[in-house]
This record gives sequence, structure tokens and C-alpha cells, in this order.
Amino acid sequence: MSHVFPRHTKALPPMAVGGEGCYLIDASGKRYFDGSGGAAVSCLGHGDPEIIAAIQQQVGKLAFAHTGFFTSEPAEGLADMLASNAPGDLDRVYLVSGGSEATEAAIKLARQYHVERGEPQRRHIIARKQSYHGNTLGALAAGGNEWRREQFAPLLVNFSHISPCYEYMLRRADESAFEYGQRAAQELEDEILRLGEDSVIAFMAEPVVGATAGAVPAVEGYLKRIREICDTYGVLLILDEVMCGMGRTGYLFACDYDDVVPDILCIAKGLGAGYQPIGAMLCTKAIYETIENGSGFFQHGHTYIGHPVAAAAGRAVLTAILERGLPERVRVMGEKLDAALREEFGQHPNIGDIRGRGFFRGVELVADRESKAVLDPSLRTAAKIKKAAFEAGLVCYPMSGTRDGRNGDHVLLAPPFITTEEQIGEIVEKLSTAIGSVLETV
Repeated sequence: MSHVFPRHTKALPPMAVGGEGCYLIDASGKRYFDGSGGAAVSCLGHGDPEIIAAIQQQVGKLAFAHTGFFTSEPAEGLADMLASNAPGDLDRVYLVSGGSEATEAAIKLARQYHVERGEPQRRHIIARKQSYHGNTLGALAAGGNEWRREQFAPLLVNFSHISPCYEYMLRRADESAFEYGQRAAQELEDEILRLGEDSVIAFMAEPVVGATAGAVPAVEGYLKRIREICDTYGVLLILDEVMCGMGRTGYLFACDYDDVVPDILCIAKGLGAGYQPIGAMLCTKAIYETIENGSGFFQHGHTYIGHPVAAAAGRAVLTAILERGLPERVRVMGEKLDAALREEFGQHPNIGDIRGRGFFRGVELVADRESKAVLDPSLRTAAKIKKAAFEAGLVCYPMSGTRDGRNGDHVLLAPPFITTEEQIGEIVEKLSTAIGSVLETV
């Protein structure tokens, strides 16, 4: 009998015993193509000897030193690498253990920044519907997925949520993508004015929305307009790249595609590539200096922040991403994945949209392609596709609630950056088998 508390007590998973490249292996010897990198984590695949060696070397030197007493060479080195490659004047790096920690730190830093610069009346944070920023209470409050929030709602602080930038569903037929993006961004200014133009702390968004909506990128011009609005009202821009960052979209930082620099940026998942739990919050020099020249103390922290072994892994992963030219490879191979998905599903009556960037792709399922009507939620289509794909030897990331937290289904793909063209065919073939077997019963 297992004493592990699983994610779902009525659906116990098989035992993973090994990993080779893009494949995971269970105790029976069955191989699964890791088509979602877990949850967009395993960007380098499994068993990378350089990353393993870096971890082994570091744990032999120094396993742990609490940041209340010491810094460490791996933490300093990783922070230097991130700062030197980050966009704009993102200059300081706060190392954490995962995505939710990164977004929690961002929320608290944003509030403290305004307090220390003499604007304690700023108390509101605005995010977007159908966003996901983590599972801790602050991060969950920022997220806009109603299903995830529902049972914990009495415990959540009150965040405002505007509409997502969701071109497939929300762009009108009489407007261009750019015009739609400007209209969507205007909701932010309207909400700032409703709340009080000097009362908003920050606006928080994913440049490419991940788990809750299925690789939905912002349209051209949207984030630039968002940046302008934030600047006008002294609102900090927090970009959550926990899932879409670190080369996943074909750019080291997803916001590089949109040529926008946030005030605070959150990363995780791909930073550790699954080899160690690590994330980071990056902030601008101006924010850091406000704290430095004020109290000098960021009132936050967790025991394992800046963990030397995790930082050594992160530094090795980032080195591999940069020195192996993986963002560029992801751009090229991502287009091949997109083309293969369109060839297989482009005219499928139950596939409404194929979207994303790089190796971050989403396929939205519908009851009717023309009307965009959703499948009946009671059918549990996403869950069935996940199970069918797993049986076919493909790990992918189907989710329900795409449209509003309750209705809609999509499949998210986020394969390792080392995926080959032949393996792209394997992904699409196995996904097609899974979707076909499930939709036959609908």
C-alpha cells in the first residue's frame, strides 16, 4: 500500500522508473513520449549528462546554505546569467523554488515597492480572466480560472480581472487583430480608472497563456499598449513566464517576441528543466533601488530560496539553452509542429483552433467548427483524451474549462526542445489516435 498522497485518489498513476531523451519509462518497461514536458518543464529531455554532472559536482561541494546567512557561488552565477540575458533593465534576480513562489514574491514586492516610495494607498492588483498564476493563495487569487478558485474563494483576496486577449473567441469579424488587441487592452485603463487611478499596484499577465487556455498568445500590439497604460498610471507590469519562458516560445524570454519589458518577470519550469525545483523573480533596477534605499529589507522569503544545488542546475540548464542555440531551434521546429498539427487537424470538424508559438502549442476542441460551440462539459472530453493519449504512449496536457473555467476543452503540447522532426510525427500521430478514439463516442 502506498502512503503517498496522490493528485487524484481515484486515478493512481504508474511508477516512472527512467527517462531517456524525450521518453519516460514506467515499471513495466512501457515508453511514453513526453509531449508536454510534464507541465512544460522538461525542456532538455531526460538524462542530460551535462546537467546531471553539474548537480553531482555541486552537491559534493555544498548542498545547502540558508540565504539568511550566506550567498553561494551557483546562486550568484545564475543571477548574473539571467540578468545579462534579460530584456531591458531587469537587473536583480530573486531565486525561488517554483512558479507559485515566483508569482507570490512578485505580488508582495510590487506592494512593498509602492509602500516604500510613499504610495501605501495602492492596494489593487488587476489580472485577467482565464489566467493561471499558481496554486498558493495569493497566486490563486491573481489567477482568473473560476473552477480552480471556486472552493477556495472565501480565502482569497480580491483581485480585479479583465478579459483575456483571446483572439479566437473575442475578436469581432469587423476588426483586425491589431484593432482587437487595442480594444482588449483598453479594458485595463477602464479598470484602473474605475478602481482609482492612484490605487492600483500592478497588472499581471502571461504573454502566452498556458494551462488554463491552451497556448493563447497576445495579438500584435496588445502588450505594447498594456505597457503604455501601466506607465501612464504608475502601475507595475508583472509578466508571468513560468510556463512560456526560458526558450519555450522560441525566445529566451517570451516577452522578447512582443518587444515589451516588464517591471517584474517570473520564470520557473524550464529554468530547472525538471532536474531541480527552481524559479526566479526578476525586477528592474529602479524597483530594487527603492527597497535598497528605503528599508533595505524585502519582507518575504522561504527556506529553500537560492538553494545552491538548484541554482547549479539552473545555471547548467540556462547554459545549455544558450550555448546549444535552443531558442532558435525551437522557433524552426515549432513551425514544423504547427504545420503538422494543421495538416492533421486543420479541417477536423471538432478542432476549432490551432495556436501558439515555438514548442508551446494548443489545439482547441469544439462541438462544431463553424459555430465554435463547446463540447458538453459532462462528456469530460479533455480527461478522456489525456487517458487515451497516455495509453497510446503520449504524455500531453489536455484541460477543460478553456472558455470560462467550466466550458471548453483544449490540448496543450510542450515537447522537449530536443524533439526531432520524426518525433513531431509521432506526437501528432498519437494525439490523432487519442482524439479520434474519444470523439467517436461523442
